[in-house]
Amino acid sequence: MAAIAAPPSSVAAVVPASCSWPAPASVSVLPALRLPFRRRRSVSSRLYSSKSSSGADESLDGSSSCPGIGGTLHPAVPPPTRSGRGVPVFVTLPADAVTPSGRMTRRKTMGASFMALATAGVEGITVECWWGIVERETPGVYDWGGYMDLVMMARRCGLKVRAIIAFHQWGTGPGDPCWIPLPQWVLKEMDKEPDLAFSDRFGRRNKEYISLGCDVLPVLRGRSPIQAYSDFMRSFRDTFKDFLGVVVTEIQVGMGPAGELTYPFCPTEKLIRASTAAELGEFQCYDKYMLASLSACARNIGMRVWGYGAPLDASDFLKNPVETGFFRSDGSWNTPYGPFFLEWYSGLLLHHGERLCITTGAIFLGTGVKISAKVGGMHWHYGTNSHPTEATTTGYYNTVIRDGYLPILRMFARHRMTLCCTCFDLLDSEEKNNSRSSPETFLRQLLCAARMCNLPLTGENSFARLDDASLNQVIYNSRLYYGGAYETSLSFNYVRMNRNLFDSHNWNRFTRFMRRMSNNQTFQARLDSRGSESFLSSISAL
Repeated sequence: MAAIAAPPSSVAAVVPASCSWPAPASVSVLPALRLPFRRRRSVSSRLYSSKSSSGADESLDGSSSCPGIGGTLHPAVPPPTRSGRGVPVFVTLPADAVTPSGRMTRRKTMGASFMALATAGVEGITVECWWGIVERETPGVYDWGGYMDLVMMARRCGLKVRAIIAFHQWGTGPGDPCWIPLPQWVLKEMDKEPDLAFSDRFGRRNKEYISLGCDVLPVLRGRSPIQAYSDFMRSFRDTFKDFLGVVVTEIQVGMGPAGELTYPFCPTEKLIRASTAAELGEFQCYDKYMLASLSACARNIGMRVWGYGAPLDASDFLKNPVETGFFRSDGSWNTPYGPFFLEWYSGLLLHHGERLCITTGAIFLGTGVKISAKVGGMHWHYGTNSHPTEATTTGYYNTVIRDGYLPILRMFARHRMTLCCTCFDLLDSEEKNNSRSSPETFLRQLLCAARMCNLPLTGENSFARLDDASLNQVIYNSRLYYGGAYETSLSFNYVRMNRNLFDSHNWNRFTRFMRRMSNNQTFQARLDSRGSESFLSSISAL
């Protein structure tokens, strides 16, 4: 299919300075330049409160209605001096730690596991608080019972809690043994108004997360999605107010599918089928709300023909991106049309993230908790000039001539957020089926941008494994960010707890990993020969 025409235009790409990360032996300190933090903007109470509905508002600050176009780079602030302590490790609980009916699962097993983790020197647990479980049947009716039990159990075991506010779906469908959809009342609204869900150019829907195009429209029984998210977080704050800042020390706000500030990868029905890592995905911008935004931006620059949809020659049918008209080296991604569309697509994502940063910061102001957000780790096709997987799958406008992560991380820095990112355990040498994939180079670019913005960082592993190669890679990447004469805050989430973790061989590896991450502090983390059998049998249900 022919590509959308790209006539000459004054629209040009914003190309920040490229950012390369030095080799481990030559990690240097960034210049101590000062970044003037902007005063936080006041936000209309109508936008973020369910008391009154608001209409569409394409811009938070009264700027152009075309998000993402333009912008300047800011130098980094001087990072704090080294504290000398190690890297705190948290362990993410199973996604079904709380049942769909809101009750804690496997209470005795969970208690034994918490005690083991505490003995091993783990700082705390990470738990997803699912929107589809807590507010499952009726809007404004919240059931936090199972999560309260988890928090109280963690407190008794001396563990801290990181709460992920999960506004997304988990699993591939009702047949999935761990299936957690959006709230039932939200799905009913989607059935009545299908355009609340993301859509690709073939009309295939994705219900993992509500479309960004209707963020501030009263489409959820008089509330906008942002208002519904705000009310949910406000209920969490009020319910756990006695634990905030003491036991519950961090809130990670979910900003998209998998909790990441991303677009969906593909339609929901396609999630059920196994897909290859090299697949490009499709631009998810064909619901009427996103198309209206795209059309308005195209009209504003006098190019109406660019406002009818995504580039048609960026299909996911071709697994090799260099063969597509849009993403090949000399493709239309690097013509005036390419920057227009990619900046609009990534710009909507930035607007969505900005709204949630402002909302979350206001709700938890003064509670003593840290606020974090997660970015996606799409490293496939990273070795190409156009980085097509990042553009289509996540919405990050990152190419060989443009750093697409700096705008996101600058936004997090403005709101004093912590960055969460994955791929800490991955090696390029393991990507045998995709020679253009480079998780190591992707992570170095992200770490470089995080250091420039002086962001606190939480690393994660991509796969729940405990082999020496992956654990050593986590330690290497942690030192890459944490080393040198100065440092920013760093912690690590091990994703995720299961019964294999407590196998005696894996447990020994995990406790050695804990000692190395914690500057060789000594922990009583032994499963003695007399107690190991009975303990391991008690957690075999995980």
